[in-house]
Amino acid sequence: MAAPYFSAHIGYLFRELDFERRFAAAAEAGFRAIEHPFVEEHDALVVRRILAENGLRFSQIACAFGQAKLWEKGLAALPGREWDFRDNFDQCLDFALAIDCPLIHPMAGVPTGASPDAVKDTYLRNIDYAVEKTMRLPIKILIEPISHHAVPGYALNSMAQAASVQDIFGPGNLSLLVDTFHAAADGFDLPPWIRQNSYRIGHVHVADHGGRKEPGTGCIDFEPILNTLVEEGYDAAIGFEYDPSRTTLESLDFLPVWKQWLISEADAVGSTTTAGV
Repeated sequence: MAAPYFSAHIGYLFRELDFERRFAAAAEAGFRAIEHPFVEEHDALVVRRILAENGLRFSQIACAFGQAKLWEKGLAALPGREWDFRDNFDQCLDFALAIDCPLIHPMAGVPTGASPDAVKDTYLRNIDYAVEKTMRLPIKILIEPISHHAVPGYALNSMAQAASVQDIFGPGNLSLLVDTFHAAADGFDLPPWIRQNSYRIGHVHVADHGGRKEPGTGCIDFEPILNTLVEEGYDAAIGFEYDPSRTTLESLDFLPVWKQWLISEADAVGSTTTAGV
């Protein structure tokens, strides 16, 4: 049985290195994939070459951030910014196609001065645009609920809300990004949710709570989360999106154990499944 594989978010990890060197550092540390927000300043063909040189894939890419200085944190749910969203999404889609990235995450954002109905309508229309653009492509849309504890006012802020959006468009067109930090911030118990909703998940982010540091620095018990993912057949990326408390390599001292643990769990689940056939 296939096990999940690890993806390094190089917007968080290996920041002590320049952008291109982070790819090699991630591969050397044992990652099979990397991820990063849409980086317009980098040439897609250069990124594709660096991925190939290091035997990596690009697992997911975020887009439509808006203006950081205005704390927009995304455009998808901002009434009046539809054309900005579509322009940025189209650029990101071209970039994702060029680097064979399978998932695009349009950021919802922090709307201000608009009614809840206007925000919801804008978000659904923009997601509909994104889903339609990717319908016949090897790329799907990814959405992530972000806790109000981390980003106050974020338009998509609960697992139930994200699931309701997915139900409109279908899991085959849109999947959910499950983040351990945001779930813990909301007091959300992930293992039972995963058992009921594993078909919804397209990507997983790992960070401890509080502080969004590496696993082992906070209150999250990762073993039941990871075991449940494997038991439910999740074999896509687990992305490490945390702020290292030490150097990146020092903060990854748990990685070999996790890797062996997941492989062993996948083998055990596979053996059980085979024995039951």
